[in-house]
Amino acid sequence: MEHPALLDLVLVFVRGLCMGIADAIPGVSGGTIAFITGIYDRLLHAINSVKGKWLSLLLRGKFKDSFSALKEIHFSFLLPLLTGIGLSLYLFSGVVNALLSSHPAVTYAFFFGLIIASAWLLSKKIHLLVWRNVLGLVFGFVLAYLIGGATAAMASHSLPLIFLSAALAICAMILPGISGAFILLLLGQYQFLIQALQGLNTAVLLTFGVGAVVGLLSFVKVLDYILHHHRALTLSFLTGLMVGSLRVPFVSIVGNGGASWPVFLWGIAGFLLVFILEKIFDRKSSLSK
Repeated sequence: MEHPALLDLVLVFVRGLCMGIADAIPGVSGGTIAFITGIYDRLLHAINSVKGKWLSLLLRGKFKDSFSALKEIHFSFLLPLLTGIGLSLYLFSGVVNALLSSHPAVTYAFFFGLIIASAWLLSKKIHLLVWRNVLGLVFGFVLAYLIGGATAAMASHSLPLIFLSAALAICAMILPGISGAFILLLLGQYQFLIQALQGLNTAVLLTFGVGAVVGLLSFVKVLDYILHHHRALTLSFLTGLMVGSLRVPFVSIVGNGGASWPVFLWGIAGFLLVFILEKIFDRKSSLSK
């Protein structure tokens, strides 16, 4: 008979595998997968348990207190989850890298469909006729459009930019509705990081990991505050950000052969996938009430 604690570890690991696949695809949120599989609240609770108190105590030589503070972090949940996410990201990134190399137009068309469907669904949660929301939408669109053009022109992959990209992407990865990979695509780092992960580029991956930890500890509470106090404005901004970012996959599609039936069909497939996940998400949400 299997021990309940061991079974829980295995189930959390499997959920991590599913989240890793989602996080590797621009337009699909790992946070959404966490909600669908019933661990979203537990994930937020575990993230909130990660504090720097243990490190502060350790640096002051209070080793016993530091160890006690360290035990407050939910390692029994976070370690199997992160192991699943990491393993899945590594394995699935190989598939994505191969597709980007051999079939770039249809792959970016799939991303295009994912992003536009995600933006559409996100826009349904807000009243776009309110002027503040319109301003947020326009600002997000212009910002993403300009960033998408700049990253396409410069394509800088410096370690400071990788650090910043990780800090921003990790915030998106834990939110249902917006994808961390989408942020990386917008910043021009997506394909580079996929290749770095496949090649196990230590310097890049370590920088990304540190940036993700800093972003998780620094920005998530701020983001949570903004969502609670300015939710409609924030969602409007994110919607505009996603629509403006469509410039990135569109340029890649045009640059790799342009419109064709396979490109069109894969775009539709990406669009439909998001709606299928949303239906599952809504069903899970209604069952949990």
